[in-house]
Order: sequence, then C-alpha cells, then structure tokens
Amino acid sequence: MGKDELLEKLFPSGRALFIPIDHAATSFPEKGLEDLSKLIPKLSSANAIIAHKGVVSHYNSKHHFIMHLSASTIHGGSNSDNKVLTGSVIEAKKRGAIGVSAQINLGSEAESEMIERMGEISKQAFEQNMPLLGMVYPRGPNLKIDENDSTKGVSHAVRLAFELGCDMVKVPWTGDKDSFSLVCNSAPIPVLIAGGEHKGSFDDLLKLIRDAIESGAKGVCMGRQIFAAENVHERCEKISQLIHEK
Repeated sequence: MGKDELLEKLFPSGRALFIPIDHAATSFPEKGLEDLSKLIPKLSSANAIIAHKGVVSHYNSKHHFIMHLSASTIHGGSNSDNKVLTGSVIEAKKRGAIGVSAQINLGSEAESEMIERMGEISKQAFEQNMPLLGMVYPRGPNLKIDENDSTKGVSHAVRLAFELGCDMVKVPWTGDKDSFSLVCNSAPIPVLIAGGEHKGSFDDLLKLIRDAIESGAKGVCMGRQIFAAENVHERCEKISQLIHEK
C-alpha cells in the first residue's frame, strides 16, 4: 500500500483523531494504561493509536497503529528529555504499523541529536512510503522565542517538522485561534493539537478542539485527555464526531 493510501486511512475525512498511549514507556504506573487489553477496544473511534513496538505487535490485528520510534524515561536525569531511537521504519511495517512517529524537544540540550534522528527516520519513511508524524514540542531550557512570535515557538515546531520531511505534525495548542492560525499556516502538512494536562471540563476540551479546527487544525493527537478519563469510549466517540463532523 502506497503512502497516499495510508494517509487516506489515517485522515479518512481529511481530519484525524490519533490517540497516543506511549506514555507508559516514559513513566509507569500511568492512569488508564494499566490494562491495555481493556483500554484498546474502547478506542475504536480513533483513526490511529500511537504506541511503542511491543504494543503494536501485540494488538495490531484489529486497530490501525502508528509505531512510535523514540523514547526516554523519567529516570534519565539530565537526559530525560533526550528521545533516542528505538526502532526503524522497516521494523514498524513488519510489526503491522501503518505509520511511524518520532519526537523532537526544541530547546533541549539534546536538540541536535533529536533532529538528526528525525532526519534518519524521515529518510527511512521516504524510502518505504510510510507516513511520518513529527511530535515537536518547543519547551527546552535553550528555547529562544522572538518577541514578535505570538505562537511561542509552535510555528517553528511545525515548520521544522515539514522541513525534515514529516507528513503531519503534533504540537501544543497556543491558547487562542489567532495565534494557532499562524501555526497552521506555517507549513502545508496537517497540524494536530496535543492534549497535555487539561484541568477544565470536557465541554472546555471540546471547545478547544473546535477552536483548533476552526483555526486550521486537521484534528487532534491526545492521550491522557481520553485514556485517563472515567468514560473512555464515550469521550473518544464524542471527540471523533466533532472532528469528522458526524
């Protein structure tokens, strides 16, 4: 299957709901990820689940998976934000994934190494016709934000992902529609908003998603907002309906 066909599977309406469940590699126990056999069937409304290789191999028979190819743990000290490679695109294909993802932390002491790793994954993805999702977060200690940049580095994150060959990118919400419109116009690839820690109500989250889509986002890539909820299946369904305008 060619990359365009795989992207159509990931974005069936031109938009997508991706649910990352790779968090347990970084830190565990993680609320909601204790029993994947019970969790994953509740995520049936997702267009793809993002997970590390062991999870992909174990559960790929009934779900679309994007295999995450970079990792670190909370025990890494000064290297905790240094995402190292843990697999390859060919391996992801063999394990049943229909896409791959990797992470860059802009401003990290290890930023250059993560950029180099993304470049390698991008090369492999190009050669294998595999969609690549870049997770790019402007949050390291060396981050330099232009005083006129209302996106606080998020536009740069999107542009970097595009320049490195990513087919889609996950970035944080900037807080308002005007600044996020600038983010979405930074490159001609789909922009997905991250979830992160959200302390408001579910209605607040739906409004945030609606605002992001109206700003030009092509969907969301949210983990804890969904898998850590008490009503996972219902929340997943409602977010999917909003994204795909069902």
